[in-house]
Amino acid sequence: MSAGPLDAYRIRAEPYYLALADEVSLFEAAYAARLPVMLKGPTGCGKTRFVQHMAWRLRKPLLTVACNEEMSASDLLGRYLLEDGATRWQDGPLTIAARFGALCYLDEVVEARQDTLVVIHPLTDDRRLLSLPARSEALQAHPEFQLVVSHNPGYQSALKDLKPSTKQRFGAIEFDYPARAQEIEILVHETALAQDLAERLVSVAEAARRLKGHGLDEGISTRMLVHAGSLIRQGIGAEAACQMALVRPLTDDQDLILALNASVRACL
Repeated sequence: MSAGPLDAYRIRAEPYYLALADEVSLFEAAYAARLPVMLKGPTGCGKTRFVQHMAWRLRKPLLTVACNEEMSASDLLGRYLLEDGATRWQDGPLTIAARFGALCYLDEVVEARQDTLVVIHPLTDDRRLLSLPARSEALQAHPEFQLVVSHNPGYQSALKDLKPSTKQRFGAIEFDYPARAQEIEILVHETALAQDLAERLVSVAEAARRLKGHGLDEGISTRMLVHAGSLIRQGIGAEAACQMALVRPLTDDQDLILALNASVRACL
């Protein structure tokens, strides 16, 4: 039997995700109502992992698009390709999801150009339509289709914020870094570090997050902690791992680097 159009996008094994509040039940209710969902929160706090977990939980295929300022509408919708002297239409990820019934996740949607985002508007109201001008087609979304987007409202400038006309089409779920005990649990699960070392790494992150708005645009994320823990599991010393995974990616400011290094030494 030939593979279906969505087989490549099915998540076979459960992605680990530790629920922090009621986000799982909220998402399940939104999917049941086919309400588009916006995930709001800092970079690296688990939004993408959450979407992967929910796709697995709901047994739905997932197509993910990393948005950027160069992305055009055709990158989402599809385009004609020249093949063996003839043209052939190829659906884009948003069209595949809408045509066959999958979750489509637009990661950091605010990075996309506003003229690109306009294509999602008819999909996010009761019409659930996707216009494909190149094919003169108005595609009625599959009953199992759902659109999910994410962005970090604390990081982007006002010039890059989503328009109210776009925001108000979504139900929103707020994310933040996990509470201390939860973050330690996540770090131990993801890296198999000893509990006491995981606690010390989380302390480093907590100290760095207090500098957000005082020289740092972003704090140390849970994802960065997992990177540091993974380096330690590979035999790298804890301080060197923190330098590589936590301090150097966060800032180039020498005064901040000194302050972060002091926090690393104090916590470790």
